[in-house]
Amino acid sequence: MSALTVIAIIGGYFALLILISFLTGKDDSNAAFFRGKKQSPWFVVAFGMIGASLSGVTFISVPGWVATSQFSYMQMVMGYMAGYIVVATILMPLYYRLNLTSIYGYLEQRFGFWSYKTGAFYFLLSRVIGASFRLYLVAIVLHIAVFEPMDLPFWLAVLVAVVLIWVYTFRGGIKTIIWTDTLQTASMLLAVIVTIFVIKDSMDWGFGEMTSAIAQSDYSQVFFFDDWNDSKHFVKQFLAGMFITISMTGLDQDMMQKNLSCKNIGEAQKNMFWFSAVLIIANLLFLCLGAMLYLYSAHIGFDMSIAGDKLYPSLALGGELGMLAAVLFIVGLVAAAYSSADSALTALTTSFCVDFLGMDKTEKSSDKKVRKIVHIGFSFLLFIVIMVFKSVNDDSVISELFKVAGFTYGPLLGLYAFGLFTKRQVMDKWVPTVAIAAPIICYVLQSNSEAWFSGYKIGFELLLINGLITTFLLFLISSRNAAE
Repeated sequence: MSALTVIAIIGGYFALLILISFLTGKDDSNAAFFRGKKQSPWFVVAFGMIGASLSGVTFISVPGWVATSQFSYMQMVMGYMAGYIVVATILMPLYYRLNLTSIYGYLEQRFGFWSYKTGAFYFLLSRVIGASFRLYLVAIVLHIAVFEPMDLPFWLAVLVAVVLIWVYTFRGGIKTIIWTDTLQTASMLLAVIVTIFVIKDSMDWGFGEMTSAIAQSDYSQVFFFDDWNDSKHFVKQFLAGMFITISMTGLDQDMMQKNLSCKNIGEAQKNMFWFSAVLIIANLLFLCLGAMLYLYSAHIGFDMSIAGDKLYPSLALGGELGMLAAVLFIVGLVAAAYSSADSALTALTTSFCVDFLGMDKTEKSSDKKVRKIVHIGFSFLLFIVIMVFKSVNDDSVISELFKVAGFTYGPLLGLYAFGLFTKRQVMDKWVPTVAIAAPIICYVLQSNSEAWFSGYKIGFELLLINGLITTFLLFLISSRNAAE
Protein backbone atom coordinates (compact mmCIF):
# COMPACT_ATOMS: atom_id res chain seq x y z
CA MET A 1 0.00 0.00 0.00
CA SER A 2 1.44 3.36 -1.02
CA ALA A 3 2.18 6.14 1.44
CA LEU A 4 -0.30 8.41 -0.34
CA THR A 5 -3.08 5.83 0.08
CA VAL A 6 -2.37 5.56 3.81
CA ILE A 7 -2.37 9.34 4.12
CA ALA A 8 -5.71 9.54 2.29
CA ILE A 9 -7.28 6.89 4.57
CA ILE A 10 -6.07 8.52 7.76
CA GLY A 11 -6.96 11.98 6.47
CA GLY A 12 -10.53 10.91 5.70
CA TYR A 13 -10.90 9.26 9.08
CA PHE A 14 -9.72 12.31 10.96
CA ALA A 15 -11.92 14.58 8.87
CA LEU A 16 -14.85 12.60 10.29
CA LEU A 17 -13.51 12.93 13.85
CA ILE A 18 -13.06 16.67 13.42
CA LEU A 19 -16.64 16.95 12.12
CA ILE A 20 -17.87 15.17 15.28
CA SER A 21 -15.70 17.50 17.35
CA PHE A 22 -17.23 20.53 15.62
CA LEU A 23 -20.77 19.32 16.27
CA THR A 24 -20.18 18.38 19.92
CA GLY A 25 -17.67 21.09 20.86
CA LYS A 26 -19.75 24.20 20.22
CA ASP A 27 -19.93 24.60 23.98
CA ASP A 28 -16.28 24.72 24.99
CA SER A 29 -16.89 25.68 28.61
CA ASN A 30 -14.98 23.94 31.38
CA ALA A 31 -18.20 22.27 32.56
CA ALA A 32 -18.60 20.63 29.14
CA PHE A 33 -14.90 19.81 28.84
CA PHE A 34 -14.58 18.21 32.30
CA ARG A 35 -17.93 16.39 32.78
CA GLY A 36 -19.98 16.83 29.60
CA LYS A 37 -22.54 18.67 31.76
CA LYS A 38 -23.65 15.21 32.96
CA GLN A 39 -25.74 14.64 29.84
CA SER A 40 -24.01 11.61 28.24
CA PRO A 41 -26.30 8.66 27.30
CA TRP A 42 -25.16 5.55 29.21
CA PHE A 43 -25.26 3.24 26.16
CA VAL A 44 -23.02 5.59 24.16
CA VAL A 45 -20.56 5.76 27.05
CA ALA A 46 -20.59 1.95 27.39
CA PHE A 47 -19.87 1.29 23.71
CA GLY A 48 -17.17 3.96 23.54
CA MET A 49 -15.46 2.63 26.67
CA ILE A 50 -14.85 -0.70 24.91
CA GLY A 51 -12.47 1.00 22.50
CA ALA A 52 -10.87 3.03 25.28
CA SER A 53 -10.21 -0.11 27.31
CA LEU A 54 -8.91 -2.19 24.42
CA SER A 55 -6.75 0.49 22.79
CA GLY A 56 -4.04 0.17 20.18
CA VAL A 57 -2.06 -1.96 22.63
CA THR A 58 -4.75 -4.65 22.50
CA PHE A 59 -5.21 -4.22 18.76
CA ILE A 60 -1.61 -5.17 17.97
CA SER A 61 -0.01 -6.67 21.07
CA VAL A 62 -2.70 -9.17 22.15
CA PRO A 63 -2.75 -10.97 18.75
CA GLY A 64 1.05 -10.88 18.63
CA TRP A 65 1.31 -12.16 22.21
CA VAL A 66 -0.53 -15.40 21.40
CA ALA A 67 2.63 -17.20 20.22
CA THR A 68 4.27 -17.01 23.65
CA SER A 69 1.27 -16.77 26.00
CA GLN A 70 -1.45 -18.72 24.14
CA PHE A 71 -4.94 -17.68 25.31
CA SER A 72 -3.78 -17.19 28.92
CA TYR A 73 -4.77 -13.53 28.62
CA MET A 74 -8.41 -14.66 29.03
CA GLN A 75 -7.57 -15.48 32.67
CA MET A 76 -6.84 -11.79 33.17
CA VAL A 77 -10.01 -10.86 31.27
CA MET A 78 -12.03 -12.97 33.73
CA GLY A 79 -10.35 -11.02 36.50
CA TYR A 80 -11.34 -7.81 34.72
CA MET A 81 -14.99 -8.82 35.07
CA ALA A 82 -14.63 -9.23 38.83
CA GLY A 83 -12.87 -5.89 39.01
CA TYR A 84 -15.62 -4.09 37.12
CA ILE A 85 -18.17 -5.39 39.63
CA VAL A 86 -16.11 -3.84 42.44
CA VAL A 87 -15.84 -0.54 40.54
CA ALA A 88 -19.58 -0.39 39.80
CA THR A 89 -20.78 -1.32 43.28
CA ILE A 90 -18.20 0.32 45.59
CA LEU A 91 -16.27 3.11 43.87
CA MET A 92 -18.80 4.67 41.50
CA PRO A 93 -21.49 5.21 44.18
CA LEU A 94 -18.83 6.94 46.29
CA TYR A 95 -17.85 9.31 43.45
CA TYR A 96 -21.45 10.21 42.67
CA ARG A 97 -22.32 10.72 46.33
CA LEU A 98 -19.44 13.18 46.72
CA ASN A 99 -20.29 14.85 43.37
CA LEU A 100 -16.65 14.77 42.28
CA THR A 101 -15.16 16.25 39.12
CA SER A 102 -11.78 14.66 39.86
CA ILE A 103 -12.05 11.36 41.68
CA TYR A 104 -8.92 12.19 43.70
CA GLY A 105 -10.94 14.75 45.62
CA TYR A 106 -11.99 11.77 47.76
CA LEU A 107 -8.45 11.47 49.11
CA GLU A 108 -8.47 15.09 50.26
CA GLN A 109 -11.75 14.60 52.12
CA ARG A 110 -10.59 11.31 53.65
CA PHE A 111 -6.93 12.03 54.50
CA GLY A 112 -5.88 15.55 53.61
CA PHE A 113 -3.95 17.78 51.21
CA TRP A 114 -0.81 15.68 50.66
CA SER A 115 -2.73 12.45 50.11
CA TYR A 116 -4.87 14.23 47.53
CA LYS A 117 -1.88 15.61 45.65
CA THR A 118 -0.08 12.26 45.82
CA GLY A 119 -3.05 10.43 44.29
CA ALA A 120 -3.44 13.01 41.52
CA PHE A 121 0.30 12.93 40.80
CA TYR A 122 0.36 9.16 40.43
CA PHE A 123 -2.57 9.34 38.04
CA LEU A 124 -0.76 11.92 35.91
CA LEU A 125 2.38 9.77 35.91
CA SER A 126 0.47 6.58 35.10
CA ARG A 127 -1.60 8.09 32.31
CA VAL A 128 1.26 9.93 30.65
CA ILE A 129 3.21 6.66 30.44
CA GLY A 130 0.17 4.58 29.40
CA ALA A 131 -0.97 7.00 26.70
CA SER A 132 2.59 7.25 25.40
CA PHE A 133 2.84 3.47 25.07
CA ARG A 134 -0.38 3.41 23.07
CA LEU A 135 0.57 6.27 20.78
CA TYR A 136 3.97 4.66 20.27
CA LEU A 137 2.22 1.86 18.36
CA VAL A 138 0.44 4.33 16.10
CA ALA A 139 3.68 6.16 15.43
CA ILE A 140 5.40 2.88 14.48
CA VAL A 141 2.72 2.08 11.89
CA LEU A 142 2.66 5.64 10.56
CA HIS A 143 6.43 5.51 10.24
CA ILE A 144 6.44 2.13 8.43
CA ALA A 145 3.54 2.98 6.10
CA VAL A 146 4.10 6.68 5.42
CA PHE A 147 7.20 8.35 6.76
CA GLU A 148 9.89 5.70 6.21
CA PRO A 149 9.15 5.31 2.46
CA MET A 150 9.45 9.09 2.18
CA ASP A 151 12.73 9.01 4.14
CA LEU A 152 11.24 11.07 6.98
CA PRO A 153 12.29 10.63 10.63
CA PHE A 154 10.38 8.72 13.33
CA TRP A 155 9.96 11.82 15.48
CA LEU A 156 7.82 13.39 12.75
CA ALA A 157 5.44 10.41 12.86
CA VAL A 158 5.17 10.88 16.63
CA LEU A 159 4.49 14.60 16.26
CA VAL A 160 1.71 13.98 13.73
CA ALA A 161 0.15 11.30 15.98
CA VAL A 162 0.00 13.71 18.94
CA VAL A 163 -1.13 16.78 17.00
CA LEU A 164 -4.06 14.87 15.48
CA ILE A 165 -5.42 14.20 18.98
CA TRP A 166 -5.09 17.81 20.02
CA VAL A 167 -6.96 19.02 16.93
CA TYR A 168 -10.25 17.29 17.77
CA THR A 169 -10.16 17.41 21.58
CA PHE A 170 -9.04 20.92 22.46
CA ARG A 171 -12.60 22.37 22.47
CA GLY A 172 -15.16 19.80 23.57
CA GLY A 173 -13.08 17.59 25.88
CA ILE A 174 -15.05 14.70 27.40
CA LYS A 175 -18.24 15.79 25.62
CA THR A 176 -16.51 15.17 22.28
CA ILE A 177 -14.66 12.06 23.47
CA ILE A 178 -17.89 10.23 24.35
CA TRP A 179 -18.99 10.37 20.69
CA THR A 180 -15.64 9.96 18.93
CA ASP A 181 -14.95 6.87 21.05
CA THR A 182 -18.18 5.33 19.76
CA LEU A 183 -17.02 5.71 16.16
CA GLN A 184 -13.58 4.42 17.06
CA THR A 185 -14.87 1.33 18.86
CA ALA A 186 -17.02 0.41 15.85
CA SER A 187 -14.06 0.90 13.47
CA MET A 188 -11.74 -1.24 15.55
CA LEU A 189 -14.14 -4.16 15.99
CA LEU A 190 -15.05 -4.08 12.30
CA ALA A 191 -11.35 -4.34 11.38
CA VAL A 192 -10.86 -7.41 13.60
CA ILE A 193 -13.99 -9.22 12.43
CA VAL A 194 -13.29 -8.59 8.74
CA THR A 195 -9.66 -9.70 9.09
CA ILE A 196 -10.75 -12.94 10.75
CA PHE A 197 -13.15 -13.68 7.90
CA VAL A 198 -10.57 -12.75 5.25
CA ILE A 199 -8.14 -15.29 6.72
CA LYS A 200 -10.94 -17.86 7.03
CA ASP A 201 -11.76 -17.52 3.34
CA SER A 202 -8.10 -17.55 2.34
CA MET A 203 -7.67 -20.87 4.18
CA ASP A 204 -10.87 -22.26 2.55
CA TRP A 205 -12.41 -22.87 5.96
CA GLY A 206 -16.04 -22.88 6.93
CA PHE A 207 -16.95 -21.28 10.25
CA GLY A 208 -16.87 -24.66 12.03
CA GLU A 209 -13.51 -25.55 10.51
CA MET A 210 -12.12 -22.20 11.59
CA THR A 211 -13.18 -22.65 15.23
CA SER A 212 -11.84 -26.21 15.26
CA ALA A 213 -8.50 -25.10 13.84
CA ILE A 214 -8.15 -22.45 16.54
CA ALA A 215 -9.22 -24.84 19.32
CA GLN A 216 -6.80 -27.56 18.18
CA SER A 217 -3.86 -25.23 17.62
CA ASP A 218 -0.92 -24.77 19.97
CA TYR A 219 -2.19 -21.30 20.78
CA SER A 220 -5.58 -21.99 22.36
CA GLN A 221 -4.74 -23.04 25.93
CA VAL A 222 -6.64 -20.74 28.30
CA PHE A 223 -6.04 -22.09 31.80
CA PHE A 224 -2.65 -22.66 33.46
CA PHE A 225 -2.68 -24.35 36.88
CA ASP A 226 0.42 -26.57 36.86
CA ASP A 227 3.37 -24.37 37.81
CA TRP A 228 2.89 -21.80 40.57
CA ASN A 229 6.13 -20.12 39.54
CA ASP A 230 4.81 -19.57 36.01
CA SER A 231 3.69 -15.98 35.39
CA LYS A 232 0.73 -17.44 33.45
CA HIS A 233 -0.70 -19.30 36.47
CA PHE A 234 -4.48 -18.77 36.73
CA VAL A 235 -4.54 -17.36 40.26
CA LYS A 236 -1.82 -14.82 39.44
CA GLN A 237 -3.47 -13.65 36.24
CA PHE A 238 -7.02 -13.58 37.61
CA LEU A 239 -6.03 -11.50 40.64
CA ALA A 240 -3.80 -9.31 38.49
CA GLY A 241 -6.69 -8.70 36.07
CA MET A 242 -9.07 -7.89 38.91
CA PHE A 243 -6.77 -5.37 40.58
CA ILE A 244 -5.57 -3.91 37.28
CA THR A 245 -9.22 -3.12 36.52
CA ILE A 246 -9.87 -1.64 39.96
CA SER A 247 -6.77 0.53 39.60
CA MET A 248 -6.69 1.35 35.88
CA THR A 249 -10.45 1.90 35.64
CA GLY A 250 -11.91 2.58 39.09
CA LEU A 251 -9.00 4.69 40.36
CA ASP A 252 -8.27 6.30 37.00
CA GLN A 253 -9.63 9.76 36.18
CA ASP A 254 -9.59 8.92 32.46
CA MET A 255 -12.05 6.03 32.66
CA MET A 256 -14.11 7.44 35.51
CA GLN A 257 -14.50 10.82 33.81
CA LYS A 258 -16.64 9.11 31.17
CA ASN A 259 -18.81 7.46 33.82
CA LEU A 260 -19.17 10.68 35.78
CA SER A 261 -20.61 12.32 32.64
CA CYS A 262 -23.72 10.07 32.88
CA LYS A 263 -26.91 11.57 34.28
CA ASN A 264 -26.96 9.55 37.52
CA ILE A 265 -25.41 6.59 39.31
CA GLY A 266 -28.03 4.17 37.98
CA GLU A 267 -27.15 4.90 34.36
CA ALA A 268 -23.43 4.85 35.13
CA GLN A 269 -23.72 1.38 36.69
CA LYS A 270 -25.81 0.13 33.79
CA ASN A 271 -23.07 1.36 31.48
CA MET A 272 -20.37 -0.44 33.47
CA PHE A 273 -22.13 -3.82 33.60
CA TRP A 274 -22.95 -3.91 29.88
CA PHE A 275 -19.52 -2.67 28.92
CA SER A 276 -17.74 -5.33 30.98
CA ALA A 277 -19.79 -8.17 29.46
CA VAL A 278 -19.12 -7.08 25.88
CA LEU A 279 -15.44 -6.53 26.67
CA ILE A 280 -14.99 -10.27 27.34
CA ILE A 281 -16.27 -11.09 23.85
CA ALA A 282 -14.09 -8.40 22.27
CA ASN A 283 -10.92 -9.71 23.93
CA LEU A 284 -11.71 -13.25 22.83
CA LEU A 285 -11.99 -11.97 19.26
CA PHE A 286 -8.51 -10.47 19.48
CA LEU A 287 -7.02 -13.72 20.76
CA CYS A 288 -8.74 -15.69 17.98
CA LEU A 289 -7.34 -13.22 15.48
CA GLY A 290 -3.86 -13.80 16.90
CA ALA A 291 -4.15 -17.58 16.52
CA MET A 292 -5.38 -17.19 12.95
CA LEU A 293 -2.56 -14.80 12.05
CA TYR A 294 0.03 -17.34 13.17
CA LEU A 295 -1.76 -20.24 11.48
CA TYR A 296 -2.05 -18.24 8.28
CA SER A 297 1.61 -17.18 8.42
CA ALA A 298 2.71 -20.82 8.68
CA HIS A 299 0.37 -21.77 5.82
CA ILE A 300 1.78 -19.21 3.36
CA GLY A 301 5.39 -19.56 4.49
CA PHE A 302 5.57 -16.05 5.92
CA ASP A 303 8.79 -15.11 7.72
CA MET A 304 8.02 -16.26 11.27
CA SER A 305 10.88 -14.19 12.66
CA ILE A 306 8.46 -11.29 12.24
CA ALA A 307 6.27 -11.93 15.27
CA GLY A 308 4.90 -10.18 18.32
CA ASP A 309 3.74 -6.61 17.82
CA LYS A 310 4.94 -6.55 14.21
CA LEU A 311 3.04 -9.60 12.90
CA TYR A 312 -0.41 -8.09 12.31
CA PRO A 313 0.85 -4.84 10.73
CA SER A 314 3.37 -6.72 8.57
CA LEU A 315 0.71 -9.07 7.15
CA ALA A 316 -1.90 -6.34 6.70
CA LEU A 317 0.33 -3.66 5.20
CA GLY A 318 2.41 -6.16 3.21
CA GLY A 319 -0.58 -7.11 1.08
CA GLU A 320 -0.90 -10.75 2.19
CA LEU A 321 -4.43 -10.15 3.51
CA GLY A 322 -5.69 -8.02 0.62
CA MET A 323 -6.64 -4.39 0.22
CA LEU A 324 -9.82 -4.43 2.35
CA ALA A 325 -8.00 -5.88 5.36
CA ALA A 326 -5.16 -3.38 4.88
CA VAL A 327 -7.51 -0.40 4.79
CA LEU A 328 -9.47 -1.61 7.81
CA PHE A 329 -6.25 -2.37 9.68
CA ILE A 330 -5.11 1.23 9.32
CA VAL A 331 -8.51 2.59 10.33
CA GLY A 332 -8.81 0.07 13.17
CA LEU A 333 -5.35 0.76 14.54
CA VAL A 334 -5.78 4.52 14.47
CA ALA A 335 -9.24 4.15 16.02
CA ALA A 336 -8.01 1.76 18.71
CA ALA A 337 -5.04 3.86 19.70
CA TYR A 338 -6.84 7.17 19.62
CA SER A 339 -9.91 5.95 21.50
CA SER A 340 -7.73 5.61 24.61
CA ALA A 341 -5.08 8.23 23.96
CA ASP A 342 -7.52 11.06 23.20
CA SER A 343 -9.47 10.52 26.41
CA ALA A 344 -6.17 10.26 28.30
CA LEU A 345 -5.16 13.71 27.07
CA THR A 346 -8.53 15.09 28.14
CA ALA A 347 -8.31 13.40 31.56
CA LEU A 348 -4.74 14.62 32.11
CA THR A 349 -5.87 18.16 31.35
CA THR A 350 -8.89 17.80 33.65
CA SER A 351 -6.89 16.36 36.54
CA PHE A 352 -4.18 19.01 36.37
CA CYS A 353 -6.70 21.86 36.09
CA VAL A 354 -8.89 20.58 38.92
CA ASP A 355 -6.38 18.86 41.23
CA PHE A 356 -3.48 21.28 40.94
CA LEU A 357 -5.01 24.54 39.70
CA GLY A 358 -8.30 24.28 41.65
CA MET A 359 -10.58 25.19 38.73
CA ASP A 360 -13.54 23.39 40.31
CA LYS A 361 -13.35 25.60 43.41
CA THR A 362 -13.22 29.04 41.83
CA GLU A 363 -14.29 30.22 38.40
CA LYS A 364 -12.15 32.86 36.70
CA SER A 365 -12.50 34.42 33.27
CA SER A 366 -9.00 33.20 32.40
CA ASP A 367 -9.73 29.54 33.26
CA LYS A 368 -10.65 28.52 29.71
CA LYS A 369 -7.43 29.99 28.32
CA VAL A 370 -5.35 28.29 31.02
CA ARG A 371 -7.07 24.96 30.34
CA LYS A 372 -6.13 25.18 26.66
CA ILE A 373 -2.50 25.96 27.54
CA VAL A 374 -2.43 22.92 29.86
CA HIS A 375 -3.89 20.82 27.04
CA ILE A 376 -1.05 21.85 24.73
CA GLY A 377 1.50 21.24 27.47
CA PHE A 378 0.41 17.64 28.00
CA SER A 379 0.44 17.07 24.23
CA PHE A 380 4.10 18.10 24.18
CA LEU A 381 4.85 15.91 27.21
CA LEU A 382 3.38 12.85 25.45
CA PHE A 383 5.67 13.53 22.48
CA ILE A 384 8.75 13.59 24.74
CA VAL A 385 7.82 10.40 26.61
CA ILE A 386 7.13 8.49 23.37
CA MET A 387 10.58 9.38 22.10
CA VAL A 388 12.15 8.20 25.37
CA PHE A 389 10.17 4.94 25.21
CA LYS A 390 11.32 4.38 21.61
CA SER A 391 14.91 4.34 22.80
CA VAL A 392 14.40 1.71 25.53
CA ASN A 393 11.55 -0.62 24.46
CA ASP A 394 12.59 -4.24 23.97
CA ASP A 395 9.41 -6.18 24.70
CA SER A 396 5.76 -6.47 23.75
CA VAL A 397 4.10 -3.14 24.47
CA ILE A 398 1.20 -4.68 26.39
CA SER A 399 3.65 -6.50 28.64
CA GLU A 400 5.54 -3.26 29.27
CA LEU A 401 2.28 -1.42 29.96
CA PHE A 402 1.23 -3.83 32.71
CA LYS A 403 4.73 -3.80 34.23
CA VAL A 404 4.66 -0.03 34.56
CA ALA A 405 1.07 -0.13 35.86
CA GLY A 406 2.22 -2.39 38.68
CA PHE A 407 4.57 0.33 39.91
CA THR A 408 2.51 3.48 39.32
CA TYR A 409 -1.03 2.36 40.19
CA GLY A 410 0.00 0.43 43.33
CA PRO A 411 0.12 3.50 45.61
CA LEU A 412 -3.34 4.55 44.37
CA LEU A 413 -4.70 1.07 45.08
CA GLY A 414 -3.23 1.15 48.60
CA LEU A 415 -4.51 4.65 49.37
CA TYR A 416 -8.09 3.89 48.34
CA ALA A 417 -8.11 0.47 50.01
CA PHE A 418 -6.91 1.99 53.29
CA GLY A 419 -9.43 4.81 53.03
CA LEU A 420 -12.41 2.63 52.18
CA PHE A 421 -11.80 -0.37 54.43
CA THR A 422 -10.37 1.18 57.59
CA LYS A 423 -11.42 4.04 59.84
CA ARG A 424 -7.87 5.00 60.73
CA GLN A 425 -6.37 8.40 59.89
CA VAL A 426 -2.90 8.66 58.39
CA MET A 427 -0.26 11.30 59.06
CA ASP A 428 -0.99 13.10 55.84
CA LYS A 429 2.42 14.73 55.38
CA TRP A 430 4.10 11.28 55.28
CA VAL A 431 1.88 9.88 52.51
CA PRO A 432 4.17 11.05 49.63
CA THR A 433 7.08 9.22 51.29
CA VAL A 434 5.01 6.03 51.52
CA ALA A 435 3.97 6.36 47.87
CA ILE A 436 7.62 6.56 46.83
CA ALA A 437 8.88 3.83 49.17
CA ALA A 438 6.32 1.16 48.15
CA PRO A 439 7.29 1.03 44.42
CA ILE A 440 11.00 0.99 45.36
CA ILE A 441 10.41 -2.00 47.66
CA CYS A 442 8.45 -3.69 44.86
CA TYR A 443 11.26 -3.13 42.40
CA VAL A 444 13.75 -4.78 44.77
CA LEU A 445 11.36 -7.71 45.34
CA GLN A 446 10.70 -8.21 41.64
CA SER A 447 14.40 -8.03 40.75
CA ASN A 448 15.30 -10.70 43.33
CA SER A 449 12.14 -12.81 43.55
CA GLU A 450 13.55 -15.87 41.76
CA ALA A 451 16.62 -15.98 44.02
CA TRP A 452 14.77 -15.19 47.24
CA PHE A 453 11.57 -17.23 46.74
CA SER A 454 12.75 -20.55 45.27
CA GLY A 455 12.29 -19.66 41.62
CA TYR A 456 9.06 -17.72 42.04
CA LYS A 457 8.91 -14.95 39.44
CA ILE A 458 6.72 -11.93 40.17
CA GLY A 459 4.57 -11.07 37.14
CA PHE A 460 1.48 -8.92 36.71
CA GLU A 461 0.54 -9.56 40.36
CA LEU A 462 3.11 -6.87 41.15
CA LEU A 463 0.23 -4.36 41.28
CA LEU A 464 -1.46 -6.26 44.11
CA ILE A 465 1.83 -6.62 46.00
CA ASN A 466 2.49 -2.90 45.60
CA GLY A 467 -0.99 -2.07 46.89
CA LEU A 468 -0.54 -4.34 49.92
CA ILE A 469 2.85 -2.82 50.76
CA THR A 470 1.39 0.69 50.44
CA THR A 471 -1.50 -0.28 52.72
CA PHE A 472 0.89 -1.74 55.30
CA LEU A 473 3.10 1.37 55.26
CA LEU A 474 0.01 3.59 55.63
CA PHE A 475 -0.98 1.54 58.67
CA LEU A 476 2.42 2.28 60.21
CA ILE A 477 1.85 6.04 59.91
CA SER A 478 -1.79 5.96 61.04
CA SER A 479 -3.73 6.20 64.25
CA ARG A 480 -7.25 5.60 65.47
CA ASN A 481 -7.82 9.33 65.87
CA ALA A 482 -9.82 11.29 63.33
CA ALA A 483 -6.95 13.76 63.00
CA GLU A 484 -3.18 13.69 63.30
